[in-house]
Amino acid sequence: MSILIHNCTAVLMDEAGTVLPHAYVVVEGAGILSVGTARPEGSFDQEIDGKGNVLMPGFVNAHTHVPMTAMRGYGDGNNLQDWLNNYIFPVEAKWDDRAIRCCTDLGLAEMIASGVTSIADMYMHTDVIAQEVAAAGISANLSVGGVFFGDSFDPDANHDCVAQRELTEKWHNYNGGQILVDASIHAEYTSSAPLWKWMAGYARDHGLGMHVHISETQAEHQACLDRHGKTPIQTLNDYGVWDTRAIAAHCVYTTPEDWAIMAEKGISCVHNPISNLKLGSGIAPVPAMRKAGVNVCLGTDGVSSNNATDLFSDLKFAAILHTGANRDPLALLPMEALKMATRDGGVALGRKTGVIQEGYQADLILVDFSRLNLTPCHSVASNLAYAARGCDVVMNMARGKVIYRDGDFLTIDLDRVRREVADYALPLLFENK
Repeated sequence: MSILIHNCTAVLMDEAGTVLPHAYVVVEGAGILSVGTARPEGSFDQEIDGKGNVLMPGFVNAHTHVPMTAMRGYGDGNNLQDWLNNYIFPVEAKWDDRAIRCCTDLGLAEMIASGVTSIADMYMHTDVIAQEVAAAGISANLSVGGVFFGDSFDPDANHDCVAQRELTEKWHNYNGGQILVDASIHAEYTSSAPLWKWMAGYARDHGLGMHVHISETQAEHQACLDRHGKTPIQTLNDYGVWDTRAIAAHCVYTTPEDWAIMAEKGISCVHNPISNLKLGSGIAPVPAMRKAGVNVCLGTDGVSSNNATDLFSDLKFAAILHTGANRDPLALLPMEALKMATRDGGVALGRKTGVIQEGYQADLILVDFSRLNLTPCHSVASNLAYAARGCDVVMNMARGKVIYRDGDFLTIDLDRVRREVADYALPLLFENK
């Protein structure tokens, strides 16, 4: 199917940061065929009138735990350890496939409505998550978050190793790469060397990426130094964990020595500014990391620690947090923050997405620039970074297919999802609470 999108201003997210008025974008199948300012010759199966709005690449939410929408606001107002041990972990122990399914759909709907077209998700019941992602139409890198406590390691008996193999065999490269499976280690502090070696080897043997929580809190970072005499990045590097395309979530307490390894190995940092601030974890040194050559992208983390998955919010926080923390208004410019949310996320996930250019995936969103909060517009990039909200998205096209338009979800039955969450998932998870 061929689609012509016209009457719009296209933010290309190319190296030059091009903002192209009066743009024509041709989509064929799942990809972008051409971009220009002259109407292409020929006819098209469908034409989409941009109505003078802004067309940009869909967001890449590079670190999520999608089903945790069920825990929005639950346990707020506690320190991290009390929050995890007394609220989150007891609820997670009650999950079943049916609850995971509807809460995943709820999370996917929220992200789709606010412009996300690709995610990297780490969670349990991953087969169910894969089914819902496939139906919703967005792209996803999925992982299980490997954990190992103990002395005797048997990958044939370890739940997460078994889950990793099953997920990879069933879902990796599903539908032409709509779903990719990444190997994963939940974190250094929730695992040990036998799992690290096995997961690194499995990723290498099967051509998978890697997804790990890294140096999220000062206590976690210091405990690793006490155990190994090295940081989490350095410790896992000794076991070959980073010998593949990899994403490291958080990186709040990483060091210049870590950044050198990350730049050399191509490890992307996923910056989660709102989650890290809300939990009191700290501020990742993003400008310094970028200066050191580290690819930095954006993620919301789980709704349990962010309370939303509107990546426009994390985009704005990223754009202003580092200028304030560094007392430098040039520390992170609007277009740089936008690239973190799009093209740099595509790099992190190993996908040709996040750029409006021939040969890239047709992951595109329209933002309504007639909204009050976007009027007037002196700079498209500044308005997107500082003023736009998820509710300003009026179209989401993922892999060349429109999956959301003007408030209507075209791949998710939201009424069913709301009923399932209210009537089944919430009573299951929070009874006697």
